[in-house]
Amino acid sequence: METTTAAPETKTAASPKPAAKPADIKEMSWDPITRIVGSLGIYTKIDFANKKVVECHSTSSIFRGYSIFMKNKDPRDTHFITSRICGICGDNHATCSVYAQNMAYGVKPPNLAEWIVNLGEAAEYMFDHNIFQDNLVGVDFCEMMVRETNPGVWEMAKRTEAPNAKLHGYKTIADIMKSLNPFEGEFYRETLQVSRYTREMFCLMEGRHVHPSTLYAGGVGTVPSIQLFTDYQVRLMKYVEFMKKVVPLHDDLFDFFYQALPGYEEVGRRRILLGCWGSFQDPEVCDYNYKTMNEWGKAMYVTPGIVVDGELVTTNLVDINLGIRILLGSSYYDDWDSSETFVTHDPLGNPVDQKHPWNQTTIPKPQRRNFDKNYTWVMSPRWLDKRTGDHLALDTGGGPIARLWVTALANLVDIGYVKATGHSVKINLPRTALKPAVEFEWKVPKWSNAIERDRARTYFQAYAAGCALYFCEQAMQELHAGNTKTFRPFKVPDEAIGCGFHEAVRGVLSHHLVIRGGKVANYHPYPPTPWNANPRDIYGTPGPYEDAVQNTPIFEENGPDKFKGIDIMRTVRSFDPCLPCGVHMYLGHDKTLQVMHTPTALMGLAKK
Repeated sequence: METTTAAPETKTAASPKPAAKPADIKEMSWDPITRIVGSLGIYTKIDFANKKVVECHSTSSIFRGYSIFMKNKDPRDTHFITSRICGICGDNHATCSVYAQNMAYGVKPPNLAEWIVNLGEAAEYMFDHNIFQDNLVGVDFCEMMVRETNPGVWEMAKRTEAPNAKLHGYKTIADIMKSLNPFEGEFYRETLQVSRYTREMFCLMEGRHVHPSTLYAGGVGTVPSIQLFTDYQVRLMKYVEFMKKVVPLHDDLFDFFYQALPGYEEVGRRRILLGCWGSFQDPEVCDYNYKTMNEWGKAMYVTPGIVVDGELVTTNLVDINLGIRILLGSSYYDDWDSSETFVTHDPLGNPVDQKHPWNQTTIPKPQRRNFDKNYTWVMSPRWLDKRTGDHLALDTGGGPIARLWVTALANLVDIGYVKATGHSVKINLPRTALKPAVEFEWKVPKWSNAIERDRARTYFQAYAAGCALYFCEQAMQELHAGNTKTFRPFKVPDEAIGCGFHEAVRGVLSHHLVIRGGKVANYHPYPPTPWNANPRDIYGTPGPYEDAVQNTPIFEENGPDKFKGIDIMRTVRSFDPCLPCGVHMYLGHDKTLQVMHTPTALMGLAKK
């Protein structure tokens, strides 16, 4: 297998660090950082004398049990049911479930149906990344937040001219921060409008947002027409023009934080362990046959793969699939080692581990939270690196950074609008009503940290738009050629297995299906949240949230009594943990400092 390596990660020489001060450790927690999918709590120990997080635990207090109540269902209903896993990216689950069904049923949808699904999923990426980046995570960088947590940075922002002011219209960094103020900032309000027409784009292709009504195994129920694709493309071109403003705006904002706060690259930084399961099928190559999964996986317009310490170790979906292990770690479940083995070998004859999702049996064991033992309902997905025998705690970086990193190093994608180079991804957006054609280039960064996760989210919005332009062209070609079929009939087999691999907005998504007697015998969806929010595993390895927050330096200027935890929040939200809408904060022995419930998690900020 050929591997590709990015430039090695290096650290510049630094002056000797001052001697550490006597520790002043305080326990602080944010619980819940609520999300549509469930409840997230972050519990930390912070050394305020040395301005550093010394310990972090990530916990979720909600059990949902989809893998239990999916049993004995008609497999043709699985995408309708699993889309309800999430109220913001349910279509990603529906799509992934359909992919698993296509494999199990042995059906290949018509090409036009695949282009329609690709267009719908591209619209979802554009919608979701837009609303999260600038209406939710963007609040962490707005004037109100920065002035409250880092007044020195705010004063510097007022004096700092924005390098790309001519492209986005904001003269200073402070002007950008003001534009992100919730409900009143100009850019904040503009992005709300963008989220409306990107949802319209999605509905044109998949019928309903966020639980698709026209998506099925074997194809789609969407009626194709010139008008349909024209309506989509009109909105798409508005989005393309919008991205010509957004990318330089965010580059200016994120670059400023490195400039204003030397050492900020360490906030949210963790070892480069990135997973991407691939997105956007090429209907000319994809037949949903497991035996050819390596080939059609590599043909995806977002390349699947795993990056370890800057090295692309595989792009083979079969290897990715077989390497998945579900470890209990510090979660509220009993082991299933002695439970039934549903799949002993994959269709290629490779052995399938008992800890693989195909063989998982969910056995919940409710108990009191104990950070020395078990403390969450999230299991610990890992990927077994056969080169070393290590169970790697991969993360998705919120989705875009892993997708772009893998695609860049794999150097396989080239459709004109987007092109991988081996060290970067180039995005070419055509001329629009008011702006000329432009080329953006996302380059593999030095770090996997909070700022670079957020930056990648912006670039992937442009990437999705470029892909959508190509998909529109391909769909129109099919239509002009008279290839108007969008569905291919199939029969549900008595026994079968299937797996779907896709990218949810926030990253890796897989659905594993076992059919017996024409019914679902076992079903396990693994979205990005278990990969990012999991606890310490049986080997003591912390999950990505925990790992990224631990050892993060504290740059906030407030002391413990007025501490907002902004550097910690930026770290957690850089993984896009799904619409944070409420923050509870505690200091030590359940002494409540602040309790706020606001849609944008402003944590009590008020304009002064």
